[in-house]
Amino acid sequence: MAEALALIDYGAGNLHSVYNALKAAGAEHVAVTSDPKLVRGAQRIVLPGVGSFKACAKGLRAIPGMVEALQQRVIGDAVPFLGICVGMQLLATRGLEHGATRGLGWIEGEVHLIEPADPSIKVPHMGWNDVALLPHARNHPVLEEGEAYFLHSYHFEASDGHEVAAMTDHGEGLVAAVAKDNMIGVQFHPEKSQAYGLATLERFLNWDPK
Repeated sequence: MAEALALIDYGAGNLHSVYNALKAAGAEHVAVTSDPKLVRGAQRIVLPGVGSFKACAKGLRAIPGMVEALQQRVIGDAVPFLGICVGMQLLATRGLEHGATRGLGWIEGEVHLIEPADPSIKVPHMGWNDVALLPHARNHPVLEEGEAYFLHSYHFEASDGHEVAAMTDHGEGLVAAVAKDNMIGVQFHPEKSQAYGLATLERFLNWDPK
């Protein structure tokens, strides 16, 4: 891939590991950046995220012009976009971690605490688990079924079930991936998911949603 990929640095992502995974998957030009000007010129965008929804949303909005640049490039210009973990959750309308916080609002829904009915089910959801594609997403060019590494205490509840691409199970069904137009979000960490994760990133790098 000879095109420029922007890996967004807003103080809330596992950037070193994600960068290395993208390079291992075949990305040639990865710019780790907090510069909205670079984002406006990027041909692909990856938004990582580690920590709380509130802190990540605050960090992203603290960079002047960054949300606007993402909006222009992802929504306006429809470049391929991948959100990872909290980077996926930020696509939601709002998150309810440490109070209600506005998300980007690109996929309608809310991010709630995982509250299993069975008290023996531990939170956070941590470790390897299945990624099961929903019937309408089985032909998605990026997502495939397999096992991936998860680490999260909050989960995405999408308003439109058709925008949920994959589920996993942790005492209840949890959204493992969302997909809408040129956007994909994965709750799991592809950079920690070994061969499955690298294959997912490779398919993203080769994806042309237009």
